[in-house]
Amino acid sequence: MIGVLAFPDFQLLDAAGPISVFEIAARYSGATPAIKVVAAIPGPVRSSSGVAMLAQKFGRPGAITTLIIAGGDGVEAAAQNQCTIRFVQSVAKRGVRIASVCSGTFILAEAGLLAGRRATTHWQRTRQFLAAYPDVKLEPDRIFVRDGNIWSSAGITAGIDLALAMVAEDYGDEIVEKTARQLVLYHRRSGGQSQFSSLLELKAPTGRFGPLLTWAREHLDAPLTVEDLAERAGMSSRHFTRAFIAETGTTPSKAIERLRIEVARARVQSSSEAIERVAEVTGFRDPERMRRAFIRAFGQPPQSLRRAARGA
Repeated sequence: MIGVLAFPDFQLLDAAGPISVFEIAARYSGATPAIKVVAAIPGPVRSSSGVAMLAQKFGRPGAITTLIIAGGDGVEAAAQNQCTIRFVQSVAKRGVRIASVCSGTFILAEAGLLAGRRATTHWQRTRQFLAAYPDVKLEPDRIFVRDGNIWSSAGITAGIDLALAMVAEDYGDEIVEKTARQLVLYHRRSGGQSQFSSLLELKAPTGRFGPLLTWAREHLDAPLTVEDLAERAGMSSRHFTRAFIAETGTTPSKAIERLRIEVARARVQSSSEAIERVAEVTGFRDPERMRRAFIRAFGQPPQSLRRAARGA
C-alpha cells in the first residue's frame, strides 16, 4: 500500500506525480494499484491551487509499505501538527520506506527521521532548512537522495524521479522504462543529477557574496580555489566556507562549478567552438572533467546539448 500524506495548502503535483507513477507501474506489473491519500483530518484536503484531494484519516499505519510526504505552502503548519508527526513516526518505527517531495523534507526532519542523515529539499528552501535543522546532512544540489529507507527529493517534478527510482527497486528496469514512456518522459533522471533550478540563482547573485560571485563569473579561467575566494572576500578559508554555505546553501567549490557549467553550456549551445576550447576558457581545463560536470547537471554530455540546440 502506497500512502501519500497531504495537508492544507500542499502542492498538488507533489502528491499527484508519485501517485501517477505508482498507478501506471502497478498496472504494467499486472497488479491492482493500492494507493491512498491520508491526512490528519479526513475528507477533501485543499491544495495550494485550490484543487482538493479526498483523504482518509491516518488510522493504523500497518498496511502502508511506502509513505510519500508532499510539500507545499502549508508545510510549516503541518510540521507542527503533532497528529501528523506522531503518524509519521509510527510508520517509521515499522522500518518501511518513507519519502518526502519538495519541502515535505521539513516534516521528516521535524519527526526526527533525518538527524545525521543525508537529505535534500527544494532549492528555494535550502537556507531555511539549514538554519532549522543543522544536524541534517543536506545535499542541496541533488534531485533526490536516499539514505537507508528514508528518501527525499527536490521540488515538485523531482518527486516523479524519486517515485520512478522506487519503481525500479520494486519492479525492475523493464517496468520502470515502460512507466517513464507512458508518462512521456524524455529520460529518467538519476538522483545525482543537479537541481537545474538551483543553477539559476547564481546568474544574478545577490546577498553577502553577490559581488564575489559576479567577479568569479568574470574570471572563470582562473583556478578560483577556496583560498582564492576567501582572500578576495577578506576572510580566512574556514570562516569563509562556513559563511558561504550558510548564505548560499552550497559550498564554494560547487558554486564555482555551477557558474562554469552555465557559461560553458551557453557557449556549447550557441557556437561551433571546439569543446576543448570551451573547457579551457571556462576553467574546466580538461574536456572530460567538463563532460562529467554536464552529466551531473543536465544528464547529458556537452555534445548532446549542442546537437539538441541545433535541432539535430
